[in-house]
Amino acid sequence: MMWYHQSSPHYTHDWDSTETAVLIDDEVNGQKRKLLAQAARNGQYFLLDRVAGTSLVSAEFVKTNWAKGYDGQGQPIPDPAKMPQVDGTLVTPNVGGASNWQSPSFSPLTGLFYVSAVRGYSIYYLYDTSDNPMGWGGGERGGWSESMIQAIEYKTGKIRWTHKWEDNVRSGLVSTAGNVLFSGGPSDDLVALDATTGQALWHAFLNGSVTNGPITYELDGRQYVVAAADDTLWSFVLNPAPANAPRLK
Repeated sequence: MMWYHQSSPHYTHDWDSTETAVLIDDEVNGQKRKLLAQAARNGQYFLLDRVAGTSLVSAEFVKTNWAKGYDGQGQPIPDPAKMPQVDGTLVTPNVGGASNWQSPSFSPLTGLFYVSAVRGYSIYYLYDTSDNPMGWGGGERGGWSESMIQAIEYKTGKIRWTHKWEDNVRSGLVSTAGNVLFSGGPSDDLVALDATTGQALWHAFLNGSVTNGPITYELDGRQYVVAAADDTLWSFVLNPAPANAPRLK
């Protein structure tokens, strides 16, 4: 092992950090670096030098209450009061996490890292009071939650814009060279957003919720966007736009 970065030290909330990490080669503070960016399940965004393991940015991408700050390695410092308790403790994010397996997206055009995010609360209980409980040795009960797309300035961790949904949504994302971000929406639809501002541009009703990260490709000079909803693949072809209109790529 050359280096490690523990996103949830001594984690007891089922926040396994398996969320897709995005590799970026760019200049930071005047220095060319090979970078790794991740919006982790525990609600924290991390930017690391992937060669040396150096932490460059650690920041919340949704509001959390389980950490007391960061240590010298940019790792969160858990708050003992937010560990599971016999009589329960209220924690955000919930077991589902502030992000999960759904793919994020990075746009070199905007410099933004997009993630399908959820802010939710759970009460975490401790059942096993032995000296060595397995996992956290308990369970949790979910409560209120809201979902959104967060557009994160990847070099600073600051939120550039938020697109909140009217209902809970977890969808993979894809951003394009034409400054468009595609996502599943809360009404069994595929949604296109302006990648710079988060403004909704277009949507199409499908026969179910989008269950994958939408993809885009070009074939014979035409661009396609494909999304899966339940057991069906939906393919959209982008028609030629008027000469004075911005192109979707």
